[in-house]
Amino acid sequence: MTQVYVSMGFFPEDYFKGTIDYIARAQQDDGSIPWFEEGPLDPWDHVESAMGLAIGGKHDEAQQAYYWLKNNQLPNGSWFAAYKNGQVEDGTRAESNFVAYVATGVWHYYLITSDTAFLTKMWPTVVAAMEFVLRLQGPLGEIYWCEDSTLGIREDSLVTGCSSIYKSLECALNIATTLGEDVSHWALARTRLGNAIANHPECFDRTWDSKSRFAMDWFYPVLTNVIIGNQARRHLANRWNEFVVQDLGCVCVNDEPWVTVAESCELVMALLSTRQYQKAVQLFSWLHQFRDEEGAYWTGYVHPDDLLWPEEKPTWTAGAVLMAADALSNRTRAAHLFRNETTLIEHQMSRKSNID
Repeated sequence: MTQVYVSMGFFPEDYFKGTIDYIARAQQDDGSIPWFEEGPLDPWDHVESAMGLAIGGKHDEAQQAYYWLKNNQLPNGSWFAAYKNGQVEDGTRAESNFVAYVATGVWHYYLITSDTAFLTKMWPTVVAAMEFVLRLQGPLGEIYWCEDSTLGIREDSLVTGCSSIYKSLECALNIATTLGEDVSHWALARTRLGNAIANHPECFDRTWDSKSRFAMDWFYPVLTNVIIGNQARRHLANRWNEFVVQDLGCVCVNDEPWVTVAESCELVMALLSTRQYQKAVQLFSWLHQFRDEEGAYWTGYVHPDDLLWPEEKPTWTAGAVLMAADALSNRTRAAHLFRNETTLIEHQMSRKSNID
């Protein structure tokens, strides 16, 4: 089994060069980043890939990825669920967590580059996106998962999606503070959303089967800092054996033997947010057996059948690998973003929210 131990201060540049280049090769001339060459694109995974490019030092390419979002944003502030080769592939809905994720990506890029001009240029895009998302906020603070192009707002919510939005709101507030913009209603919306995730399970999975079998529903509230401290450690420990397969990684769902690389990388960052550093290093070290010779990573592995499945190596999986490697090694100034390490600007916004 191939093992690579990435640790604080050690980011193996040569090893991950192929991973970075893999994303860059898939990027199209208009800045969009499909799952793989000639494949589909969704806004959330597009941002994940762009963050991988920024970590890899490909700042111009990452910037063009964000400008693709700017140039393709709908008048209501959203994006459709899927695109392909410059065309809308799935225009049936706009998903709230997909739309919100632009704020995470833009703030991540700024943390790495300190490019205030970029932040200013992207601000109207972030504002429109966040206002769309907050229009979908329910009575207890939950945010509904999508607006259907025909049926309107679908009034049910996802734990994973809402947790991702909680992080995006944090990033959006940091952008606003940096630019001197007053969006105090975003801070209140974030507080209400965090309360819904933590204290109102009745808001979620009301009209479909529970998503609790999915690993992301388990660790995303920790990854995005809805749950913090000792409570977060206990939260991860309580279901660890349901989802983690020794020497392989994290399964996508607890009733199927399918280990997925992207979810495993996100769990690495969730562990870091709870200061479980050695556990995070070990988990990440298992994942490189699913890397090809050029540096791309397979989606996942069905371990009883010794089968890599599906036969895809997504750019967003490569992006997740680079994000986890950055968080472990502290390579860039964005490495702390998912480690629950409060920066001064976040502290200032928190104080402002409390005062308001």
